Amino acid sequence: MNYELCPHSGFCFGVSRAVSAAKKLAEAKKPGERLLLLEELIHNHLVMEELQRLGAEIVMPDELDSIYKASQDAERLTVVIRAHGIEKTLYEKLRRLEEADPRFHVYDGTCPEVSRIHKIVDENTVSVEGGGIQKPLIVIGSPGHPEVRAIMSYAHGAAVAVNSLAELEELLRHKKFTNDGNMTDRQGESDLSDMAAAVVVVAQTTQMLTEWKKCRKFIKNLYTNAIIFDTICRVTELRQNEVELLSRRADLMVIIGDRSSSNTAKLYKISKKNCRTVFVDGAGAAAELHVPGGTKVGIAAGASTPGGIIEEVIRTMEQNENINASINEEKGMAVTEENFEQMLEESLKPLTTGETVNGIITSISANEIHVDLASKCTGIIPISEITDESGADLEEMFNVGDEIEAIVVKVSDLDGVATLSRKRVENIINWRRIVAAYNEQTPLEGKIVEVVKSGVIILLESIRVFIPASQSGVPRDGDLATLVGTTQRVKIIDLNEQRRRAVASIRAVIREERKAIEAQFWAEIEKGKRYEGIVKSFMPYGAFVDLGEVDGMVHTSELAWKRIKHPSDVVSLGQKIDVYVKDFDPDRRRISLGYKTEESNPWNIFIEKYKKGDITRVKIVNLMPFGAFAEVVPGTDGLIHISQITDHKIAHPGEVLSLGQEVDAKITDIDEENQKISLSIRALLEVDKTDDAAVKIEEASDETSDETPVETPVETPVETPVEAPAEASVEAPAETPEASDDTADNQ
Repeated sequence: MNYELCPHSGFCFGVSRAVSAAKKLAEAKKPGERLLLLEELIHNHLVMEELQRLGAEIVMPDELDSIYKASQDAERLTVVIRAHGIEKTLYEKLRRLEEADPRFHVYDGTCPEVSRIHKIVDENTVSVEGGGIQKPLIVIGSPGHPEVRAIMSYAHGAAVAVNSLAELEELLRHKKFTNDGNMTDRQGESDLSDMAAAVVVVAQTTQMLTEWKKCRKFIKNLYTNAIIFDTICRVTELRQNEVELLSRRADLMVIIGDRSSSNTAKLYKISKKNCRTVFVDGAGAAAELHVPGGTKVGIAAGASTPGGIIEEVIRTMEQNENINASINEEKGMAVTEENFEQMLEESLKPLTTGETVNGIITSISANEIHVDLASKCTGIIPISEITDESGADLEEMFNVGDEIEAIVVKVSDLDGVATLSRKRVENIINWRRIVAAYNEQTPLEGKIVEVVKSGVIILLESIRVFIPASQSGVPRDGDLATLVGTTQRVKIIDLNEQRRRAVASIRAVIREERKAIEAQFWAEIEKGKRYEGIVKSFMPYGAFVDLGEVDGMVHTSELAWKRIKHPSDVVSLGQKIDVYVKDFDPDRRRISLGYKTEESNPWNIFIEKYKKGDITRVKIVNLMPFGAFAEVVPGTDGLIHISQITDHKIAHPGEVLSLGQEVDAKITDIDEENQKISLSIRALLEVDKTDDAAVKIEEASDETSDETPVETPVETPVETPVEAPAEASVEAPAETPEASDDTADNQ
C-alpha cells in the first residue's frame, strides 16, 4: 500500500500565527498573571488541550465582564482573540479596556485574511458619496460559523449568510433588498424591484470553491450593480484543488483534522465524492484503520491540523499496516518515516539573513505585506522595502495568493517574524535587465529624478543611472532641470558590472528614432504626396520646410503665382504650411516641394468670378504710355488702353489716373488662351452720357406736356434749331477716330 501527502496539508499562515503566539504567551506567563483564550483559538481540540495544559484558560465572551471584575488582583490579564475573529462591538470593547487599564492586554490572533474581509465589509457597505447610504451584505459561508458571525458584524446595512446556491435561491425567492440597504419580503416572484441593488458579496475564507463560483455567477446575473470580492484564502483554494485531484487517483483518502473544523469538513466532502474517505483527528483514530495491501492512500489535513499530528498519523498507519512509501509526485521523492521527518524539518528550518526566499502573499495592508514562507517564521515586507513612491497602494500592486520573491533582512525567532525586502530582489532583477539591455543594445524607459554635476540621474525601475549632459539631448547652454520629472527612453552606453554602475544616453535613442523615421519617410515618399510642414529657414531662392526629421525646399517660383522678391513675402518662419512633392532624389537626400496650387491660381479665381461685360472695382497698379494696368483680383491685372480711359483725347494715362487709385471699369474682353483682360472706363462714361441725354429728352417731353395748346406752335420752332447745333458743336471736336469706332461698335 502506497500513500501520497497533499503538499499544502496542515497549519495555514493565520492558524500558525495564532497558535504560535498563544504558546509563547502561555510559556511566558508568570504567577499572578492570567491568559484568556476567547472561545476556541482554532477548531482542533488536541491543540486546545495542549494550550490549556500550558496554563491558558478558554472563556466565553459573556464571561469576560465577571472575569475582569474577579481579576482585580491579577498583575496582568491577557486576552487572545481567536483566529476566526470576533464581533466588531466586542473587539472595540476589548480595545477600550486595554487603553483604560495598563494591566489589560489584547493579542489579536485574527487571521490577516479574515481581518481583510472585516475592512472590506466596513468600507463597502456604506456609500460616502451617496450621503451614507447603506448597502446590503451577502456572505457565502456557514451562517453559524464564528468567522461568518464576525464578518457580518461589520456590515452597516442588512447582512445575510448562505452556505450554498440552493440556500441563496431560497432566500431571495422570499426576500428582497430595499434602497436603504435593508431587507424586506418580496411581493411574489414578479417583484424584481431590487435588481439594481448594490449588493456587497464576500466569502468565508474556507468556503467550498465550487459553491462560491456558483453563487457568484448567480448574483452577477441577478444584481447588475453587485460588488463582489473574492475572499477565499488562496491556500484554502490550493488545498481543495489538491484534494480534488488526489482523490481521483487514490483508492482511499485519509482526512486529518477536527470534525468541528469547517475547512477540514469541506476537504472530506470534496474527497468523498471521488473515492472512499475516512476522517481521523489523530493517531488514536488512525490506529483503528485497516488498509489492505496494495491500496493507494491519499492523505490531506485541514488548516487547523498541526504538523506534529500529521506525522503521528502517518507513523501509526505505517506501524499498523507496514505501509511502503511511494513516490510523492509533488515532492519528487519517496515518503518514508525518515524522509517525512526530514521534509517536515526542512519546511520549518530557520531563515538566514541575506537569503532569497519565495512565498505566498497571505494578506495586504496599507503599510505591509504578509507572506507565508512555509517556515517557522512569518514573512513581513514593510512598504519601505517595496517602493520609494509616496502614496503607493499595495493592494493595487499585489494580490493575495500571488507568489513573491524577497530577500531576508532580519529574523526574529522570538516573534516568529522575518522582515523581508522586495526592493533588494528587484534591484538584482533590474540590474540583470540593465546588463541584458546593454548586451542587446535595447532601449529602456525611466524617469529623470535629479540633476547632478555634469548630467542627470534616471531611475530605471529602482536603479539610479547617470546620463552625462552631452548625452541628455539638451543643448549645451540649455537647462538640464527641464528634464526632471519627465519619462525618457535611453540606451546603456557604458557598464561596470563589478561596481554595478551604468551610463545611459538619451541622444542615442533620439538618433536611432530619427534614423528610423527618416528611413520610413524615404520608403513612403512619392510625387504629388502632400505633407504638413513647418517653415524652417529662408534662402534668397526659396524656403526650407521641416517635414518631420527630413527637410524639403520650396523654390520662390513655387511659393506664389506672382513674382516675389523674397520667400518672406509669402510665408514666415515657424509657419505651418501644406506642401506637395514635386520631385525628390533619395541618393542626394533632396526634395523639391510645391506650395502654390491651381485652386489658388489668381487667373482661375478671376475666371470663376467674372465674365465679359461685368463691371467691377479695380486698382491702378501701373501707368504706361499706351495705357494703365489695373488689378482685378490679387495677382491678376487687366489693361485699360489709353483710348478707353476717358471720352476725350489724352496724351498720357497719368493725366486722368494715378497709382493706387480705385475706379470702376467694364470687362470688354477676356483672352483665356493668353490670359489677358481688356478693361474700359470710357464705356461706362458713354453709358452715363447716354443716360444723361435720355433724362434730358424725358424732361423736355414732360415740360411740353405741361404747356397749354395755345403756346405750343410758338415754342416749337424756336427750341429745335437752337439746341441741336449747339450739342453737335461741343462733341465733334473731342472725339478721336478710335473713339468713334468704339462708340459705333458699342452701339
